[in-house]
Amino acid sequence: QVQLVESGGGLVQAGGSLRLSCAASGRTFSSYAMGWFRQAPGKEREFVAAISWSGSNTDYADSVKGRFTISRDNAKNTVYLQMNTVKPEDTAVYYCAADLWGLGSPDRTRYKNWGQGTQVTVSS
Repeated sequence: QVQLVESGGGLVQAGGSLRLSCAASGRTFSSYAMGWFRQAPGKEREFVAAISWSGSNTDYADSVKGRFTISRDNAKNTVYLQMNTVKPEDTAVYYCAADLWGLGSPDRTRYKNWGQGTQVTVSS
């Protein structure tokens, strides 16, 4: 099991940048693929980005490709989501999630461990 805590959310103007962090507890962080998902009011939780346990594979939703970057620092047990050129439609609660020995899948059912979420609001 791994416990996840997100941080870095807040209010940002359209076109700006924000970096989310997700800190994991436990000594097996490097065994987990990590994903970022988001959920806007009244909408389903959707895939944003994922990175494999080794960090060698990444995947992005088409809506964020070229604007967001996922990365991980296994020495710090932390995964990051760098959000650039944000848009009002990026407004959502952002969740990080962990998938043991995963390759970085967009399938949210693979992820058994979830954080509590951090709110990102983009003003126009």
